[in-house]
Amino acid sequence: MSPFTLKPVYSGCDPLFLCETVAHRRFAVHSDLMSDSGRGTQYFWCTRHHRVETEADVCPAVYVLGPYRSKADAERALQTVQERNEVWDEEDRRWAGEER
Repeated sequence: MSPFTLKPVYSGCDPLFLCETVAHRRFAVHSDLMSDSGRGTQYFWCTRHHRVETEADVCPAVYVLGPYRSKADAERALQTVQERNEVWDEEDRRWAGEER
């Protein structure tokens, strides 16, 4: 068997469907447009611990929002999400022709 042969990962379900996340850590993705690697510390808002975390102590991706360029931006993450949701909800209503 070649050392480069990929082995299937058992996720406890039909192999044609991935029913759960199998990646439990972050890994670098060179083409990730959201990545700011090499330009300073990245900050995340952890929805599990309700705190700002850095790359050094960040929880799994399922629990965090970000990355953000500053600690202050990460602290405002939930407010930013709420504001964006309100704008998008209004756009959806306008698109559907609903009156507010």
